[in-house]
This record gives sequence, C-alpha cells and structure tokens, in this order.
Amino acid sequence: MLRDDTTHEERIGSRDLASWPTPLGRTVARAGIAVGRRAVRLGAWGAANLVLVLTALVGGIAVVALTAVTAAVYDSVVEADGIAGLDRPVLDAAIGWRGPGLDHAITLYTDVGGPIGMPILAVIATVIMVWRWRARTPLVLMVIAAVGSLAMTVAGKQIIGRARPPQSLAVPPFETSPSFPSGHTLNATVLTGVAVYLVLRRLESARARTLTVTAGVLFVVSMGLSRVFLGHHWLTDVVAGWALGLAWVAVVVTAHRLYLTVRRATPDRAAAVEGASVSS
Repeated sequence: MLRDDTTHEERIGSRDLASWPTPLGRTVARAGIAVGRRAVRLGAWGAANLVLVLTALVGGIAVVALTAVTAAVYDSVVEADGIAGLDRPVLDAAIGWRGPGLDHAITLYTDVGGPIGMPILAVIATVIMVWRWRARTPLVLMVIAAVGSLAMTVAGKQIIGRARPPQSLAVPPFETSPSFPSGHTLNATVLTGVAVYLVLRRLESARARTLTVTAGVLFVVSMGLSRVFLGHHWLTDVVAGWALGLAWVAVVVTAHRLYLTVRRATPDRAAAVEGASVSS
C-alpha cells in the first residue's frame, strides 16, 4: 500500500511548501483552499487531490497556450536580430569543434534524453522513489509531468513546423520531425526538474540539496547544448525547450504545493459530516 506525503515531506529544508510568502502565492493558495472547502465532503485527501488535478489541467492549458505564443513570437523575429540571429553563428562554432570521437560520444549522450532514453530514465527514477519511499507522490507527479511535456512538444512542433538545420551541417543519424521546440531539451528539463523537486524534499543537508540541483541543471543544460552541437536543432529551439520546460515544472510544483496546502486546511470527512449533523 502506497502512503501519502508525510509532514516531513511537506518541507524543503526549512521551507514549508504549504506556506506562501508572496502576495501572488497567497492569492493562489486562497483560491485552492476555497475550491477545497467546496469539496469538503470528499475529505481533506479527496479535496486536495481535486485541487491538484484542476491546477494541473488549468496550468497545462496555459502552458500549451504559451507554447503557441512562443512559436508565434519566434515566427515574427526569425529574420530579425536578437536570439534568432545567434542560430547560425552558434551552429557554425559547433561545427568547428567537431571530431569523430567527440561526435560519437555526444551522440551517445544525447540519446539518453531521446524519446526512448528519457522515458526509460524517468521510469527507473520513479520506480526507485516509489519503492524506497513507499509513496504515491512520485508516481503521480512524474505522470503529470510526462503528459504535459508530451503535449507541449507536440503542440509546438505542429504549430510552427520549423525546419531543422540542413543535414549537410548535422551529425547522423538525422531527424525528420519539426525542429521547434527541442523535444530532448523540453522533456529533459521537465522530468529532471520534477525528479529534483521530489528528491529535495527528502534531503536534510543543504550541501546535498545544492549538489542535487547542480547535477540537475548540468544535465538539462548539457542535453540542450548537445542538440545544437550535433546540428539537430537551432539554438532558439533549445532555449524554447528550456523556457517551456521550466514553466511546466513550475505548474507541477505549484499543483503539488496546493495539494499540501488544501490537505492541511480542509477538515477531514468525518469531522465535516459530524459538523453537518450537529448543525442540522
């Protein structure tokens, strides 16, 4: 039987995840609690899960819409100066660094973040967390993260249909799907970001938390840059993958924090039913 989050897992270090210090955060928390109280008959656990699902759905729609907006903004500046103007110079610089041994090594590395490698890594990480902690939260959050990441990748590629760099400038094996955004980068950002969040809740040492975050950042950044190095994506594809991935991680983390907040603020079902009987 998988357990729910314990009180210990409601914190990262000294930070209470159910505490919202900013005005915007408090507004979001009040909205979540209001929804939870309307579902008081479900009990604290049921109301909290309802808020988790609703937050993920609303946030997912918003992030997919952000994907469309990002694609439109890119489309309007692709011929102008700015970050789009770095695409070709960065690719040209990467070509100058290539060599047979390095090309092969980075190809093997980038496969780790691909449509086969990254799901396998995510499943292994999730199984380990669920097994070691006997908890359902890693399974729930990683599934939500993966579904949203896939939706953003598909939406971005279908909306703009950007061509990849010419095959003459790329390292085989070549890819044929649209280039924007980088799916390797987006998926690595999302799944790594959520996994890091889950692990941070279990670490007591500030040093261990710093090392965990650093390792996650290095993996995500290097995965994105490997796509540019191999000529499989333009730099703007990768930057979009990072930005959209971080946006979805923020949604998933916010949904979980609202879950914790509502669970703490909502009376359990027995108390709610007893209160209703007394009042009648």
